[in-house]
Amino acid sequence: MVSREQNRGSLQEKFQLLRSATNSHAQSETSIIMDASKYIQNLKKKVERFKEDTAAEQSSSEPTDPTTPMVKVETLEKGFMIKVFSGENQPGMLVSVLEAFEDMGLDVLEARVSCTDSFSLHAMGVKQNEDEEIMDAGAVKQAVTDAITSWGKTNVPPFL
Repeated sequence: MVSREQNRGSLQEKFQLLRSATNSHAQSETSIIMDASKYIQNLKKKVERFKEDTAAEQSSSEPTDPTTPMVKVETLEKGFMIKVFSGENQPGMLVSVLEAFEDMGLDVLEARVSCTDSFSLHAMGVKQNEDEEIMDAGAVKQAVTDAITSWGKTNVPPFL
């Protein structure tokens, strides 16, 4: 008889936990279970909306052509974080980007590059001479994009 009462007490504790986790105000066990079911359904809908929003955001920020590089530039306290990504590795692109940094007067303090199947560059650059004019992230992005574009035009593979 004691174990039956213990089981009943344990079950009541679990219902109270379920009731508080789902913000249910129900008193009966059936109503608590129904509220928990509705709560789970709402969570599933939120997860689906989140997945859809994330997929839409990624598809809008990624270039439609995997060979078209994506360039992002963030302003840091003393420089810039430059990110370049292309779905296809293109030999010589790294050299072109680094030459653009040099032309802008940026020193690369730290860089991570991957050139296996795709091309990915994350670099932190700072202005060599701080006495010169102030550079903004838009100018850096434009210079890197122009360097990649002009490199791409001069390095078109020959047709067979």
